[in-house]
Amino acid sequence: MNERVTTAGIVEKDGKYLLGCRNTEGSVNNEKWEFIGGKNRWGESEEDTLKREFMEELGVPVSVGELIAQVDFTNKDTLYHLKAYHVYPESDGFTLSVHSSLSYFTLSEMEGLDMVDSDKEIVRILDKSV
Repeated sequence: MNERVTTAGIVEKDGKYLLGCRNTEGSVNNEKWEFIGGKNRWGESEEDTLKREFMEELGVPVSVGELIAQVDFTNKDTLYHLKAYHVYPESDGFTLSVHSSLSYFTLSEMEGLDMVDSDKEIVRILDKSV
């Protein structure tokens, strides 16, 4: 079985967390809410992955903080190691490219959202740490 690292950036503001709702085109997670992030490219650090993904998906530079959660899941014969880090955007001037909308949600509000399964696990971990 192949293994890959993927990342999630946890942006927190006033007790709420930033999620994006995926566009309907081209994604297996169409119209699902997710943390911003993506797959690690070979030879790329996890911090560099998050910096690249935030630039590609939201058009903003970020600084990356500490690792706060890790979740393993399998998709199409690949074992993914999803690593969630605190992320600090340098601005709120987001430009959407792969998401139809962005919003901040409390952990309890996320319970009612149609979210990517692996990100639901991160929400559970966040909820235990609060």
